[in-house]
Amino acid sequence: MSAVLVHPLVSPWGRFGLYSFFIDAPEPAVVDTGIASSPAEGMAPALRAVGRRIEDVRWILLTHGHIDHVGGARALWELTGRRARVVIHEADAPLLRSRRAHVEEYLAGRGRYLDDPDGEAKVTAAAGAVISGEMEPTVLVKGGETISLGGGVTVSVHAIPGHTPGSVAYVVDGQRSVFVGDAVQVHGAANGFPGFEDPAAYRASLERLRDEIRPRHLYLGHPYRRADGTPYGVELDAEQAEEALRESLDIEGRVGRAARACLCAGLRETDSPYSPFAPVAREVGYTADPTLEPSPFFTSMHGYRTHFDLTGELRSHG
Repeated sequence: MSAVLVHPLVSPWGRFGLYSFFIDAPEPAVVDTGIASSPAEGMAPALRAVGRRIEDVRWILLTHGHIDHVGGARALWELTGRRARVVIHEADAPLLRSRRAHVEEYLAGRGRYLDDPDGEAKVTAAAGAVISGEMEPTVLVKGGETISLGGGVTVSVHAIPGHTPGSVAYVVDGQRSVFVGDAVQVHGAANGFPGFEDPAAYRASLERLRDEIRPRHLYLGHPYRRADGTPYGVELDAEQAEEALRESLDIEGRVGRAARACLCAGLRETDSPYSPFAPVAREVGYTADPTLEPSPFFTSMHGYRTHFDLTGELRSHG
């Protein structure tokens, strides 16, 4: 069987490029959906340019539940005549079902450190504007499933929690084309810092990708950055994928050591914008604005704080 073609579909959004991917199988699939405007304004024209129609999409494969990946799901589903099946991990499904779930996620995590009295209102407004609609997924996965795209083309589902509890990789079987969304952060995207909710699970998932899944082609949700600030593309070959996974593990190791030292010493509130984690920012040389959404610095610091125990070890809750 000849290789299944993959077409990147890009939609602009503020400081970010939002990337979805079209798997050109007999039952075509789109991996991730950007925001509400992405299907009509980004995907449809890009598909027409390669001789394909958005109406023919039969699978919507969501790598995780963040707003810039599920925001266009309802709109895309509607454009397919509601024929496409929508797939998401059960742990992230609440973020597809409910706009309010995105607000609750903010309040429980990064919002605790941002000292923004309008934060809840801003996230509520964003969820209303960029999520095209709440919906019930067609298929809930846990990892270990196989999805048939027709004509002998299958996609295997692998749970790779850490960035979110329900992050998954979709792998086109036989050619090791691996779609990971935001599960390989390297040094972060526009904010310049890697974001993950569960550090131990994130590290274990990176190791699984490196040692077991071993991507021949790795597709990323954003152009994540190397240590020198230069971005990778979103389509990585095997050598680049190995490098990105190695760098992701290296920076998590550095951040993790600094976070554990900070937590062991006791958190101290200061005037620093990185408070109460200013020693971590100083140790790893992070100087960007930590308050810019989606605030990966505070998301990750909260992850270390939540999963840290007094022995200095990290425990995954996944």
